[in-house]
Amino acid sequence: MTENNEISILAPANGEVIALSKTSDPIFSKGTMGQGFGLTPSDGEVVAPVSGKITMIADTKHAIGITTKDGLEVLVHMGVDTVGLKGEPFEVLVKSDQTVEAGQDIATMDLKFIKDKKLDTTIMVLITNSNDKLDGLDVSFPEGAAKTGDAVAHAYLKTANENAGSDKKLSYDELASFIIKNVGGKDNINNLIHCITRLRFYLKDESKANDDVLKNQRGILDVMHAGGQYQVVIGNEVTNVYDAVMKQLPGLGDQPAPQTNENDGRNPVSRAFGNLIGFITGSMSPVIGVIAASGIIKGLLALLTLPQLGALLNVKSPVYITVSAMADSAFFFLPILVGFSAAKRLGSDPMIAAVIGGFLTYPQMITWGKSMMRMFSVGSWNFQFLNYSYSIFPMILAAWLAKKCEDWLKKVLPSYLQMIFVPLITILVVSAITLVITGPVIQGAANGIAVFINWLVSASGWIGGLVIGAFYQLLVIFGLHWGVVPLVAQQIASTGQSSLNAIICSTMVAQGAAVLAVAVKSKKADMKELGIAAAISAFCGVTEPAIYGINLRYKKVFASGCIGSAFGGLVTGLMHGTMYGFTGGLIGFSSFFNPAHPTQLNSFYTFLIASVVSIIVAFIATWVWGYNDNMTMGKKVEKKQRPGTK
Repeated sequence: MTENNEISILAPANGEVIALSKTSDPIFSKGTMGQGFGLTPSDGEVVAPVSGKITMIADTKHAIGITTKDGLEVLVHMGVDTVGLKGEPFEVLVKSDQTVEAGQDIATMDLKFIKDKKLDTTIMVLITNSNDKLDGLDVSFPEGAAKTGDAVAHAYLKTANENAGSDKKLSYDELASFIIKNVGGKDNINNLIHCITRLRFYLKDESKANDDVLKNQRGILDVMHAGGQYQVVIGNEVTNVYDAVMKQLPGLGDQPAPQTNENDGRNPVSRAFGNLIGFITGSMSPVIGVIAASGIIKGLLALLTLPQLGALLNVKSPVYITVSAMADSAFFFLPILVGFSAAKRLGSDPMIAAVIGGFLTYPQMITWGKSMMRMFSVGSWNFQFLNYSYSIFPMILAAWLAKKCEDWLKKVLPSYLQMIFVPLITILVVSAITLVITGPVIQGAANGIAVFINWLVSASGWIGGLVIGAFYQLLVIFGLHWGVVPLVAQQIASTGQSSLNAIICSTMVAQGAAVLAVAVKSKKADMKELGIAAAISAFCGVTEPAIYGINLRYKKVFASGCIGSAFGGLVTGLMHGTMYGFTGGLIGFSSFFNPAHPTQLNSFYTFLIASVVSIIVAFIATWVWGYNDNMTMGKKVEKKQRPGTK
């Protein structure tokens, strides 16, 4: 019976209804064959649990398949491991293609014979196309005695739109509704942010999300669990999808991200590292776009000042200074941006964090910081002002300290004092701690690490370039590249350049070349469409669409890209190339011009040669070895658990 997309499923025999998870066969009990239930029969008469057409009768008579008019494929499996009995205890009363009514006799089974063979007589009723057809299955009949023909379960069919298949292109609003439903519904969502390619959900219970359904929907490249987030990889259209989701969930972005469960079974080191990655991701994701844009502007300005191009702009001209100020503002006031973003990630007051960031970038503080002016001395210890413009890590810790301070003050202060004294005390205390203790320690360590990596890449030459080039995109797979982003920004802020970023640039170009080879070689229209779009994205510095859309699904394509980037990194290391901006990929060419010395073109030549090598090697490797149309596309790749995953 069908009513409002609901089908009643009858007991196939007299007996005891049991949950599918309690049945003895591990394949059935885990739901591998689909949703359903079990019944331990008290007699051997078996009836059809639904109306439909008989579409399968096993040669060994132990299983019968019925397809309903709604396309539901129902399997009646009699006994566990009874296939080895070769049909002896069974008699089938129907024929293939015969139409049957729910409750009609379809078979008999000799329970004594089966028990004498020491086998389980449980009858399993399974909906084998559950993922495609079912919105849910409710085994409403209480576990216990049931009579033949009792309605023991109700199957809820997906709507026509939901059942249209993963190949249908959904509108942004439809895709948003689809995503909300399959991450467990709006009640399962604590918060949502997005980066350049991913929707990053903070879910109450990640087990409620339907990974397989999401992964196989057109418009969704992959699903990941990382850093305490449930990440839905969209690609270049992520902003439009994010806006559509937020339109359906107004006010969600203002909610704090949930606190990580301290009793999640991970060891303290793993938990701490996962929380750190999640915190950095949440703090940096909203900022990364403006940093990238600023880097492009700075590179283009440097390009326009080149004597080789006629010095179209003078560095002292009002136009140059004005546009340069637009680009510099994102880096110069980075502590304010990061502080605001980190506070929203933590659920604290973003205005307090922004004020602390403003204090760190206050003109007088910067002037004293540049001259390393002494604040005070304690014995032989001299405490000096530092320049925190362009910095990231000191402000991230300051935002965390502000959160702790706010929480404590709200517990001890009366409510009528909180509006004034919570921000007053927090700003004073956290600013002082950052200025005197945490800021110098973190800034010194971060600058030291940045200088060390730059030195390592320069000193090791081709070895560092080869290794980093070969393996960097593996970090993107696991979502751990976000831990490198602040480091690159810190390198550029402290030294004005990043050799590491120059090598990373080759990895983007190589993955783009690999997916471009697939698009050119393939004769499949959808593969060409996806491949060209992903290649353009990678050449613009965003590799996730290429990696998750095609390269990892044909693992040899991803490997071909890594081979190409290894050679590109090798060239970059040998030529000691470096970047003076943030944006990578082919579009990041302008970041290889030295703003301070525009006539020094070694890094730009390095970029050209490394890019050509990366493209040629990755393209040829993919064309010859990595891909052909006869290969079978794997499912969207399942990732190993990463830090922050429960």
